[in-house]
Amino acid sequence: MALTDIWVDGKRIRAELGRRILEVALEAGIYIPHLCYHPALPSVGSCRLCVVEIEGLEGLRTSCTATVEPGMVIKTQSDAIQRARRLSMELLLAAHPSDCGTCNKYLNCELQSLKQYLVGDELRVKRRSRLLPVRRENPLFQIDPNRCVVCGRCVRACHDLRGVGVLFLRRKDEEIYIGTVDEVPLAEAGCRFCGACAEVCPTGAIVDKEEIGSGRGKKAFLLPCKYECPAQIEVPSFLRYVRRRQYGRARAVIESVPLSHVLAYVCHGPCERACRRGAINSPLAIKALKRFVLGADQTSPWKGGPQGSATGRRVSVIGSGPAGLAAAYYLRLKGHDVTVFESMPRPGGMLEYGIPAYRLPRQVLSREIERITALGVKIETGKKVERIAELFDGGFDAVLIGIGAWKPKGLSIEGVGAKGVVAGLEFLRQLNSGRALSVGQEVVVIGGGNVAFDCARVARRLGGRRVYVVSVEPEGSLPAFPEEVEEAKEEGIILCPAAVPKAILTERGCVKGMELEAVRSFELDEDGNLQIEAVPGSAYVIACETVILAIGQSPDIPSGFPLEVDGRGLVKVDPYTFETSIAGVFAAGDVARGAGSVVEAVASARKAASSIDRFLGGDGEMEAEAVGTGDPGAFLGRVEGFARMERVAERRVGAEGRLAGFSSVSLEMREEEALYESERCLQCDLRLRIPSVKFWGSYL
Repeated sequence: MALTDIWVDGKRIRAELGRRILEVALEAGIYIPHLCYHPALPSVGSCRLCVVEIEGLEGLRTSCTATVEPGMVIKTQSDAIQRARRLSMELLLAAHPSDCGTCNKYLNCELQSLKQYLVGDELRVKRRSRLLPVRRENPLFQIDPNRCVVCGRCVRACHDLRGVGVLFLRRKDEEIYIGTVDEVPLAEAGCRFCGACAEVCPTGAIVDKEEIGSGRGKKAFLLPCKYECPAQIEVPSFLRYVRRRQYGRARAVIESVPLSHVLAYVCHGPCERACRRGAINSPLAIKALKRFVLGADQTSPWKGGPQGSATGRRVSVIGSGPAGLAAAYYLRLKGHDVTVFESMPRPGGMLEYGIPAYRLPRQVLSREIERITALGVKIETGKKVERIAELFDGGFDAVLIGIGAWKPKGLSIEGVGAKGVVAGLEFLRQLNSGRALSVGQEVVVIGGGNVAFDCARVARRLGGRRVYVVSVEPEGSLPAFPEEVEEAKEEGIILCPAAVPKAILTERGCVKGMELEAVRSFELDEDGNLQIEAVPGSAYVIACETVILAIGQSPDIPSGFPLEVDGRGLVKVDPYTFETSIAGVFAAGDVARGAGSVVEAVASARKAASSIDRFLGGDGEMEAEAVGTGDPGAFLGRVEGFARMERVAERRVGAEGRLAGFSSVSLEMREEEALYESERCLQCDLRLRIPSVKFWGSYL
């Protein structure tokens, strides 16, 4: 790297030969106005705001294109320079809307900032109005050619930075503006929707349709696949590794959180629902891609995170469900001695006893538990902890409660005590404990959540010919995961939405039917109790032999746990530390937050484990080991029909085959499908790698 000395406004600067003068000056803290220049793009000098005087050369030179030569003497301020810049700025503003201060969706606007710096509020040139149509039909982005000042940054970003090449400077009559060939929508033009054009636009001519920063930071806005995930898995890096066939690295990204293999089967997919590709046609099939990677890479050893040195501190975890296992994993990585106490014969909690095997293959769960115990976590099954005090008396320094929520909510209607009425989670627990169950030919399941649909689908597999799911919610508002509802309907489950049970009909103490009423409206009161208004005269009867109540559950807290609880029976915890009313005792998962998803339990366990680590004298840092992405590359290239690439349909066993037993309903993607699906990613994270432009005020 050859260096030389140059002088800018009398200041001596050591600079690299061949670098652009503008960049050298800005890095030295000397501000030179500029608009068409952007550090990520090739320079063209079209706006002529960055002109300077170079000793020995006639006229003014654009500092974004002029390069450093030995001994240069440069002036960035003079009357001639000021006149030239003002004229250029006024010409740029002549056709720009007068409401410049509100045109950009960012907190600041480059053009407005330069206007105040160079010309103030007084313009000597006559403004003219442009009446070009605003293009609002595009997904994600809006193009307003009236705000374009022909700086060309978006065109260079599209062509030179991303290699997509769908934006051009176009002319209509006497106006030059930004647009696509033949003014077709971005999707038809071949846009990759990477957002580079919006990122570099200085005026608001191309903007995100949704306001950046509307309750979220920029990273959360641009990477909802990561930040809507409670565990914040690096989804963009994962997809990039799949696209490159680097399946070992892709697997390492997934395994940056505990129970990652379990989540590939039972996660409700908040990353998919948030995926920005969904605004174009359909979101990425992220969960199916995870299962593909876990199947494709069977050789990379699982190593967990980096394990800290032994601290000599002991932590007891009560409950081996997703929260307990995840907390044990994180605490063990911090070097603590961790023992998990589980009251049931096998570890896993809700994963083992509450989720049917067709949704979560038991070999997947077993491998996850083996990995956690391989780190040194001890799990004692068949051990029910009755008193917290006995753990502290036994030498434990901290306790995490992760006993879940197994206590069923009751239903106050006639016949609820009849033979043939069973609580949903108890029904699933008996099934997963290996007990032979009989449900008869006709079954009614009360509830609209995942437990209700699990019970209904199990009942079908146990021989129920007509299985009904009765929910107070209408079908479009069911709390169950959409895929659960879809698969249940494929399996012949009959939905009775917007209905409420009035009575269970019995004969000789056994269930023989269910009387229902149509629901007009419902709401929760202050205590979380459901208040329902039924439609008068709407009662009807369904014949059935079994009624399964799956209307919710709460924690079953032993009397020896003298903890404060709220009105819903949940353990009260500090919202930041997850510590309970007893010092040194923490709680995570359903016992503290109510029934939720597995990934939410993992996320809360991570936070609780962090607080426990700090309580024990650690730093509380629970960041996963970094999995480098290498150079992600800025160049995307053109993919014909990119916007029309449809989501790969998830492969599942047919309904008839599913009902034959409890084998997994999900089939792995084929490699060609996985590569195709990963190619659909918009690679939104590349936009965050585009450097920001500093405004002139930051140089004062």
